[in-house]
Amino acid sequence: MKQRRRIYYTDGQKALMWERWKKGESLQQIAQLFDREHSSIQHILAETGGIRPAVRRRSRLALTLPEREEISRSVVAGHSIRSIAVTLGRAPSTISREIKRNGDHGCYRATQADQAAWDRALRPKTCKLAQNRALARFVASKLQCQWAPQQIAGWLKHTYPCDEDSRVSHETIYRSLFIQARGALNKELLQHLRRTRAMRRSRHHTQKTDNHGRITDTVSIRERPASVEDRAVPGHWEGDLVFGSHNSQIATLVERQTRYVMLVKVASKDTETVINALIKHAQKLPQEIYKSLTWDRGKEMADHKRFTLTTDISVYFCDPQSPWQRGSNENTNGLLRQYFPRCPAGQSLGYSHSTIEDGMNIHVYIASSCKTCPQKSQCTTGKERRVRRWEHESVLDTMQTRIDNNRDKMKLRRCTVEHVFGTVKSWMGSVHFTMKGLAHVGTEISLHILAYNMRRVMTILGIADMIKAIRLVGA
Repeated sequence: MKQRRRIYYTDGQKALMWERWKKGESLQQIAQLFDREHSSIQHILAETGGIRPAVRRRSRLALTLPEREEISRSVVAGHSIRSIAVTLGRAPSTISREIKRNGDHGCYRATQADQAAWDRALRPKTCKLAQNRALARFVASKLQCQWAPQQIAGWLKHTYPCDEDSRVSHETIYRSLFIQARGALNKELLQHLRRTRAMRRSRHHTQKTDNHGRITDTVSIRERPASVEDRAVPGHWEGDLVFGSHNSQIATLVERQTRYVMLVKVASKDTETVINALIKHAQKLPQEIYKSLTWDRGKEMADHKRFTLTTDISVYFCDPQSPWQRGSNENTNGLLRQYFPRCPAGQSLGYSHSTIEDGMNIHVYIASSCKTCPQKSQCTTGKERRVRRWEHESVLDTMQTRIDNNRDKMKLRRCTVEHVFGTVKSWMGSVHFTMKGLAHVGTEISLHILAYNMRRVMTILGIADMIKAIRLVGA
């Protein structure tokens, strides 16, 4: 095969790349504009982590090229520095420094001096995390504990309200991860983000393109009542279908005002199965707190008219390639993905090994087929997709003793006060993210999410109405 010549993109071509990238186009689509492979474009965009660099501009106080040409001609003509300064309306010291730093009187050239000034002006500001290594180590430790950059920045601001040196914004953390040239945070920390991509994608990016089919008779999100948009009253939900490995899927529902989360197990991704599951779930809730549903353009909602006729719940759809219009639901899906690491190719993540850090056990799980997988670039920058899960032996030993002493009681507890993600884990099967390998347990037990959701319901309905609704569902 004949090797193609290396292409050097101009500033105009690079600007076009960034414009298309911001619009949400894929690497393949951008590469087609230049008749190149996507790797040719990826190298340029990945250099700054998918973040468009700021456009460089000359300072209005700097000497211009015409002024330097006038200096060059005046030097050749033997004019004094003061006479040149009067002609240009500049200070004599400015003219003197310009000539001395660019070869003195005998070697001054306007074009070379102008280019040298432009090169000297490139002084990138040192990243705060690169200067403050103690702060960088703290941020890295929190990322390893599955903290989001927003959580880290908020905690630092709350803990050190008067100490600017001990605080950092979440955007700085993201940029330090995406732009490795800063030398602040290791790229291995990317795998601890809820979305483990190595480059920032445009908010307009989506993989659901026109060839995925269209849904007929949709009602646009722009036709939603104003009360839904400003989150004034409860009862309006956002939803999406989250896919896992081995043909598993979950419908996620988030109430817009309270951020109340509900998860619906779905046996298949076809529209009939999804609609049946949503109808069955909707019938369990009082009509006052389930008035509308906003969904993405996924084909699983193709039969949305049957859902509306059966439940009397209005369904609104986002604009094409605009999943960000369901922001609450998208953020919830990102949180859910932290508990459900997914391989884009559908491969299982198997146990690899365990290590000890700060007295805590860490189990590492990897996908063994990454090296030959064509979708590897979508999920990891390393050799294989790798997920780390913390484990504390003393806690596990105590819990294992309780389980062995009274298995029936623990089984009843799992059925009644289950962590919502633990329930979903049970539905998805006994895989690596269940209770860290404990015997007799297939789920993870925690009351935090249940208590949070019940507090939200009590805030909306009150205790008496909440009990009445529970009895109604139980009947």
